[in-house]
Amino acid sequence: GINAEYGVLSIVQDADRLDAIGALGIARCFSFGGSKHRPLLTPSSLVTPLMSDPVNAEAIRKEEQSKGANNGASINHFYEKLLKLKDLMKTRSGKEVAEERHKFMLTFLSQFFSEWNADS
Repeated sequence: GINAEYGVLSIVQDADRLDAIGALGIARCFSFGGSKHRPLLTPSSLVTPLMSDPVNAEAIRKEEQSKGANNGASINHFYEKLLKLKDLMKTRSGKEVAEERHKFMLTFLSQFFSEWNADS
């Protein structure tokens, strides 16, 4: 019936979204960006606010994106899509796994910006 089909669709959607986040999602993001010759991170007005507050940077990204500041950098993809996926999960188990992977991505971003800013 329709409920069974919806359940299967939810499972498939969650699986697809889970593939995009966490350690393997980070690897895929950088691999794709590299294959398209996209910058890892482009220093701009975006960089300093993200480095100082990577956890709450979504509002900063939206502001910059509305100004046309999207430079295609791989790190931007975290704020444009990857960090939003946790809230789109449909199944209980998908939500649980997504929460763990989301936290890992935030930890990664904090470490990334700490290292990026090390020479400043």
